[in-house]
Amino acid sequence: MSTDLNDQALRYHRFPTPGKIAVVPTKALATQHDLALAYSPGVAAACEAIVQDPLEAATVTARSNLVAVISNGTAVLGLGPIGPLAAKPVMEGKGVLFKKFAGVDVFDIELDERDPAKLIDMVAAMEPTFGGINLEDIKAPECFVIEQTLRSRMKIPVFHDDQHGTAIVVAAAVLNALRLCNKSLDNVKLVCSGAGAAALACLNLLVSLGLPRANIWITDIEGVVYVGREKLMDEYKSVFAQDTEARKLADIITGADVFLGLSAPGVLTQAMVREMGPHPLIFALANPTPEILPELAREVRPDAIIATGRSDYPNQVNNVLVFPYIFRGALDVGATAINEEMKLACVRALADMAMQAPDEAVMAAYGGQSLRFGPDYLIPKPFDSRLILELPVAVAKAAMESGVATRPISDWDAYSEQLERFVYRSGLIMKPVFERAKLALQRIVYCEGEDDRVLRAVHTVVQEKLGQPILLGRRERIQQKLDALELRLRMDEDFQVVDFRDHPYFDDCWREYHHLLSRHGMTIDNARQRVRTRPTVLGALLVRLGHADTLICGVTARYRRQLDHLTEVYGILPGQPAPAAMSLLLLQHGSLFLVDTHVNRNPSAAHLAAITRMAAEEVRRFGLTPKVALLSHSNFGSDDSDTARKMAHVRELLEAEAPELEVEGEMQADMALSDTLRLRLFPDSKLTGTANLLVMPTLDAANIAYNLLKMAGDAIAVGPMLLGLRYPGQVLTTAATVRRIVNMSAVAAVDAQVNAAVVEAND
Repeated sequence: MSTDLNDQALRYHRFPTPGKIAVVPTKALATQHDLALAYSPGVAAACEAIVQDPLEAATVTARSNLVAVISNGTAVLGLGPIGPLAAKPVMEGKGVLFKKFAGVDVFDIELDERDPAKLIDMVAAMEPTFGGINLEDIKAPECFVIEQTLRSRMKIPVFHDDQHGTAIVVAAAVLNALRLCNKSLDNVKLVCSGAGAAALACLNLLVSLGLPRANIWITDIEGVVYVGREKLMDEYKSVFAQDTEARKLADIITGADVFLGLSAPGVLTQAMVREMGPHPLIFALANPTPEILPELAREVRPDAIIATGRSDYPNQVNNVLVFPYIFRGALDVGATAINEEMKLACVRALADMAMQAPDEAVMAAYGGQSLRFGPDYLIPKPFDSRLILELPVAVAKAAMESGVATRPISDWDAYSEQLERFVYRSGLIMKPVFERAKLALQRIVYCEGEDDRVLRAVHTVVQEKLGQPILLGRRERIQQKLDALELRLRMDEDFQVVDFRDHPYFDDCWREYHHLLSRHGMTIDNARQRVRTRPTVLGALLVRLGHADTLICGVTARYRRQLDHLTEVYGILPGQPAPAAMSLLLLQHGSLFLVDTHVNRNPSAAHLAAITRMAAEEVRRFGLTPKVALLSHSNFGSDDSDTARKMAHVRELLEAEAPELEVEGEMQADMALSDTLRLRLFPDSKLTGTANLLVMPTLDAANIAYNLLKMAGDAIAVGPMLLGLRYPGQVLTTAATVRRIVNMSAVAAVDAQVNAAVVEAND
């Protein structure tokens, strides 16, 4: 490891807090009542529930989501027998990966015990604490005995990741590589260098998938594993012994279809690679230096498909592709073991996933690399969000089908939604909006129809049946983008295209546009030119003329400019001096709606009252009861500044105009979010609990609060949501992600439904 990387790694581990893991409470402990519930006397109720039914431990404790990562430090990473204390950074790292990728909590446990029997007793005694055991960095062959014995003694999953995690990823990559080579697993020759825990687990899993044992040849530090060999042999290795006179790797490599290396640097030479069969698969997984460097292998065999354990080469075999998700699925059904059926299900799901195009977030994480199924892309990347969406489902179903699930899943749609929250924190709060959008599909115009993010979002909108997309753009360019992104969308079936160069609405649109603005200096030629060259203008006119129901714009253009286009075509609702914008922030401990974050610089009290009423109605569409806090630097008249008086006046207007609304102010932000603080200062407050709709006195205040909370609070943003125009539509910002476009499509669709209902009622 370079000096620079070494220094960075040490600093990373030392600052700002030593190590990588902390224990964080999941319940409040702010009052005496909280203490009574969490400990004495309230905790007795939870204890008694478990006494009556041990399965209740999964509902009243964290056990069902808690895994022990256990090592005795006898075979650490690529560092060898460095001992349990020096192994602790690795085990903490494992815990971070469990939490990051699958939301699984971990206690890392380093045991100073090399005697397998004693180690087994220690681990088995911990069963009441954990929902699963992940054994890590324990040397072979002891690891086989330890895992097998613990699996027989314990009624929770016991999984040695060095064996089975590696095996699952290797098996998936081998299956996909054979697909590319048009070879069948049941008639290929595999040569393995290495006979440790990972190597033997890989071979056993490939045998379960259909690779004949007779086709497997192994070498280790003593050479070929052959019938009659005595040195460094054990029962696990012996099952692969061949009746042969060959004694070296070079003697058995000829004609091999697959080389699997889990051994040492440089053991596979270019001369050996030359002797392999056509389109050889070379899995050189020794770390950090593989059995042969990929560039050396390709010099003599350009037709080779190569995988390594390193992140700087394609096809990295990385256990993180498996262990968080196989535990996620096992824990969620209360599995008593991780069995062969669950591992095989994971293999097939992982292999199939690589056949599908990854999403925008994965492409961005990997710098725009070509992640298309082929020789350099056999398995998904570690940051592929689909792993958490697909692997736990496959594992959980296999656990149920094989009879090891104690808490079977009955509603798979609900389970999928639960998993989506690990990827899309907006999933829970957006659910009511999504469900309502599906009730009456609206025609949604996407003004930037050629943008990659828009196309990916449209793919989701079509899949989830959130609307009927209409894309503005050049037909041939949209098709080219769909092909490049590997999106399975059918033009004119899944979505419609309005090609702004030539479409049947052109004359109606420019005439309407000219009619709207003819007394504002708009000429016929200018109207025709703008309709032809400004997609937002065209999209807004399509909505106004009834050819569409709502629109999405702003993904590639300035917010204010797009809002101006909408305002001039749509017009403003009666009684509203101007449109406004509301943004939603999804924070770790709740959701906050903020107005006005993007439009009005210094609205009057009357305007703010009108904005608040519109915002409250939008909050209700999320299935929430609006609780409004009118924010200021002042608390309930403590200051007589202009903004404080303005916010106090807003409250007076709302009490008169919307008496049903739960609203309070003016107040400081901490008062809005803390019922305890607010009642201590102002016991007559009409606001109960925590406010969820924050109204700011100026654009500066709202936008600063929005961006500060978004970054410092690690928040997910939805919006901005446009309020106050006569026709429905949403202007996004250029920072919009695919998920935000999807979310705003649902918001736009629901707004269009409401608008249609209002129009029908007025008619």
